[in-house]
Amino acid sequence: METARKLSILADAAKYDASCASSGAGRRDSSRSGGIGSTEGMGICHSYTPDGRCVSLLKILLTNFCVYDCAYCVNRVSSNVPRARFTVDEVVRLTLDFYRRNYIEGLFLSSGIIRSGDYTMEQLVEVARRLREEHRFAGYIHLKTIPEASPELLAAAGRYADRLSINVELPTEQGLAALAPEKQLPAIRGAMGELRWRIEESKQARKAATGTATVAGAPRRRAPRFSPAGQSTQMIVGADGANDRTILSMADNLYGNYRLRRVYYSAFSPIPDASSKLPPRAPPLQREHRLYQADWLLRFYGYRIEEIADGRGDGMLDLDVDPKLGWALRHPDRFPVDLNTAAKELLLRVPGLGLRNVERVIAARRHGRLRVADLARLRAPLSKLLPFVQLADHHPRRALDDPQALRAKLAPPPQQGSLFDAAA
Repeated sequence: METARKLSILADAAKYDASCASSGAGRRDSSRSGGIGSTEGMGICHSYTPDGRCVSLLKILLTNFCVYDCAYCVNRVSSNVPRARFTVDEVVRLTLDFYRRNYIEGLFLSSGIIRSGDYTMEQLVEVARRLREEHRFAGYIHLKTIPEASPELLAAAGRYADRLSINVELPTEQGLAALAPEKQLPAIRGAMGELRWRIEESKQARKAATGTATVAGAPRRRAPRFSPAGQSTQMIVGADGANDRTILSMADNLYGNYRLRRVYYSAFSPIPDASSKLPPRAPPLQREHRLYQADWLLRFYGYRIEEIADGRGDGMLDLDVDPKLGWALRHPDRFPVDLNTAAKELLLRVPGLGLRNVERVIAARRHGRLRVADLARLRAPLSKLLPFVQLADHHPRRALDDPQALRAKLAPPPQQGSLFDAAA
């Protein structure tokens, strides 16, 4: 099969994996090594770092042949789709050719399971090894990790990749047993734990090496890096009966126990020749968007799961208002918040105030009492913000007396927003 045809099939097959962001990767030192590539700059799959940089990645599967029969996967063994497989040499050549043409700045490589987890993982690692060692490629590499692979192969993957990810797929063991019987949650968690301790061990070794004085003027030998951009995972939303509270509880557990950098949420997409075990329709994309917003509140705003996901009583997030606004409307007694005196923890609860604007408010009020005009200069959404705050020249009066009327006023028309909007 021609390479172009393989690329068409295997790039399309990779589109269902959302966990390809390149956040957290620092620049490899290619200037001294004479290597090529970069994890920085602007750029085909576009990923966005937390500071807003756009990084273009070649996002492909090594192969879409797979011995597993996961009901939700278009590449499952029983699926009637065109199949293709790259050789290691072809992936290396494609990556370098695309980089030299300024199409990409890195590689996201996943694969169906061929022969065994170890055999497939060996192929993925060999691609990364050749890029790093034989071609001195200094760009970003993200490898999808196979939980059944041996610890030695996981260790090798982390030496060459900037980020590793293992998809947990579904938030419950019951969901996996029903839809992906070959996958076991304990094995997935075990592999995540293996990656966590290796990442932390590498960080500690590099920190210790940095603090060690050079001997007789000899250059300090730096400890090797291991997956410096951490690990991530993906959960499918809407393929099973798990509600949003269950999904967020799993994400919170993964962040706490395995120090994941990101959990990605991917709305289930109906596939050809779908199993009768799957729902006939995809969930609303707005549900995926709300999960990302709720995830942000858990990680950066100090909210608890029960505060976010219990507004409707069924463990599902509201689709018509974002979870932060939903919480505020359910707790009018906590408002208005005086922006001139409130603690940071309270400011973070105000709808319309994101992390950066909270810091700006705290800095600005040191120089004088804040007024509405000061908020306007922050470009904060005043219509969303003013009902919940008190300023030197503003008090919402009775705006919070009727939360339902305020909700109807503030609820935006249905639309698909950016999945990575800050949960302001």
